[in-house]
Amino acid sequence: MARTPPQADELAEYTERARTSQVRIATDKGDMVFTFFPDDAPMHCAAFLKLADDGFYNGLAFHRVEPGFVIQGGDPEGDGTGGPGYRLKAEFNDKPHLRGTVAMARASNPDSAGSQFYVCLNDARFLDKQYTVFGQLSDGYETLDAIRRGDKMTSVTVEPKGT
Repeated sequence: MARTPPQADELAEYTERARTSQVRIATDKGDMVFTFFPDDAPMHCAAFLKLADDGFYNGLAFHRVEPGFVIQGGDPEGDGTGGPGYRLKAEFNDKPHLRGTVAMARASNPDSAGSQFYVCLNDARFLDKQYTVFGQLSDGYETLDAIRRGDKMTSVTVEPKGT
């Protein structure tokens, strides 16, 4: 299925939805919940919402786990080479890389993010302003710490904040 990034006419709707929503990543180890930063990374928030709505992330594995650093998932190929079929322009911002920060992974080209995202296991301030931070974990830190390479996201759902 060909996927497209959020279009101009969808961006405002997704950005507004990101303000009142959170994402629940269900795994066999428990759930992780994060909220969005739509004012800092509107296109990345919108793209994640659109992919989650389409069920894109359901069943995908965390293909990269670097102890003390990050967990990374969102690759349909499962090896760090895949994506949704498009690339997003970077939205680097002033949000710091702290424990629980959610940001988009990318290749060496700053404008190469797609569907792969990472969550920081610890502060990683050396990444600041080099990757697009678009969210922050609000719950599920014990699950974050328990994730191992190959663990799957059984479902990734968007729900109202605080549920």
